[in-house]
Amino acid sequence: MNKKLVYTVEEIKRKLERYCVYQDRCHKEVEDKLREYKLIPEAREAILLHLLEHDFLNEERYAKSFARGKFRIKKWGRLRIVRELKFRHISEYNIKTALKEIDEETYIDNLYSLAEKKNNLIKDSNSYDRKRKLYAYLIYRGYETNLVQEAINTFLK
Repeated sequence: MNKKLVYTVEEIKRKLERYCVYQDRCHKEVEDKLREYKLIPEAREAILLHLLEHDFLNEERYAKSFARGKFRIKKWGRLRIVRELKFRHISEYNIKTALKEIDEETYIDNLYSLAEKKNNLIKDSNSYDRKRKLYAYLIYRGYETNLVQEAINTFLK
């Protein structure tokens, strides 16, 4: 296997364009990828600037698609989405914009369907243990405490 170890700035630029086109990326992911190539700071900045200018890298678009995807596919709550976006150094403005992608009615439906599924899986007959496990699960998924309480009270009277 003959793997090329030295790349020109143009080659790295093309590689990162493909990297960003394949899936929306945040600055942190692109910077981590750039570090792998051990470039001088000026070259790194030039490539980042190129990606931003040509809309390969767009933090708002990334935040919106991240929030939509994690909500729709993984059924994450707002708190978990916010925590993950902050971990990726996304700005407060972009996080707020991303959260607008979540439909309130669908959000509540997701919470109740997750609560119902998990409630059916919990084997404990002790109501305190059932509530505790259901509460811990829904909080871990990123749902707000007050909504979790309402959902639990609906299923476990």
